[in-house]
Amino acid sequence: MTPVADHREGAVHEFRGVRTADHFFTVPLRPAELEGETLEVFAREYGPSGLKDEQRDGLPWLLFFQGGPGFPGNRWTALSGWAKAATEHFRVLMLDQRGTGLSSPVEASTLAARGDAAAQAEYLTHFRHDSIVADAEAIRGALGVERWSIFGQSFGGWCSLAYLSLAPAALREVLITGGLAPLQGSPDRVYRATYSRMEARNREYFGWYPEDRALVNRIAAHLREVPEFLPRGDRLTVERFQMLGMYLGGNTRVDSLHYLLEKAFIQTPEGERLSQWFLAQLPAYLDFAPNPLYAVIHESIYAQEAATDWSSWRVLQEFPQFSPEAEDVLLTGEMIQPWLFEQDPTLRPLTDVAELLAAKQDWPRVFDLDVLATNTVPVAAAVYADDVFVDRDLSLETASSVRGLQTWVTPDFHHDGIADDGEAIFRRLLAMARGGDFPEA
Repeated sequence: MTPVADHREGAVHEFRGVRTADHFFTVPLRPAELEGETLEVFAREYGPSGLKDEQRDGLPWLLFFQGGPGFPGNRWTALSGWAKAATEHFRVLMLDQRGTGLSSPVEASTLAARGDAAAQAEYLTHFRHDSIVADAEAIRGALGVERWSIFGQSFGGWCSLAYLSLAPAALREVLITGGLAPLQGSPDRVYRATYSRMEARNREYFGWYPEDRALVNRIAAHLREVPEFLPRGDRLTVERFQMLGMYLGGNTRVDSLHYLLEKAFIQTPEGERLSQWFLAQLPAYLDFAPNPLYAVIHESIYAQEAATDWSSWRVLQEFPQFSPEAEDVLLTGEMIQPWLFEQDPTLRPLTDVAELLAAKQDWPRVFDLDVLATNTVPVAAAVYADDVFVDRDLSLETASSVRGLQTWVTPDFHHDGIADDGEAIFRRLLAMARGGDFPEA
């Protein structure tokens, strides 16, 4: 039985052509236990201002699943990009997935209140895509929606495929960008693919900015010899510096990496040091205080009926070119490894929790291959040919397992495509899902 969430409406605001309406839902922590512990899940409705109630009520709903795991929904201040395109057709419901934003947020302090590491780890097993889909179904029931459309970006694609597996009758159409999750197999093959793509992306980046090749090596050599500290006092190590490869996951961010690196050093009376300006910029990518859930459950999104056992760390040993001691240091990406829980003070209290989750064997199988093979819901997915976070070949393997799933494979965007030209991407995928004639690029 699918639970129906208790629903409370919150504030409504209109500004600069935007109307927002807040919604709060009470859902079971464990969907199968309707009388057990509950969570509050928040979602914000977006649309154009000035519509009459009957006009707004006549629009179908679109639920957006954010990337992550562990990141809240977007806070839009204007209807531009894909928001502009979507709100022409839908009432958009921007979900803060459980544990994020205003949805019973997870932080080290809230987890500590649950008890020992085993209790905390058990709690976090209920924050993957299957639980998020259960929340969405409860919300759909509370809103009285017969069927709705969904849009998933990155990890939101995991949620979308889980929805297609668990409750396809609730769906009118599905759009996915950079998020065709692997449906089966070990996460090891995911990391082998993404390390290879990240190595190629490093080469591409240093081809554009050849001066940065020597600069990255210089920064790494400096960090091996000279203690440098981030603003809150934790040491910047070579391996944490390598995580700036997150910048390489997008067309809209990659050039920003060059502008960051060019101001790395400053001369002081004591000699050459990393500038305070440079160090102050790094927490945006290296500090997990705002989103610890991302780090703790990241690898578990690949787990089905087996332990991940720190997959990215084990597979790294097959790629010595990514070693922090390498002659030409390479930048990494979405790889969460056990040393991070020692070096990041926000994550340090969660070390034992992360170890338990990495060792967990009995993760449920989320994706139902038989259901997906007989799918009848229109699905359109953008597959970014050079995506360093979600591998193209594994994405196409998934697409071939979902009946009727249409793919648009493009080299024009990277993982952050909807931040680059989200309006064009959304319009194209919607046309594909609805059988429209959208000419190939």
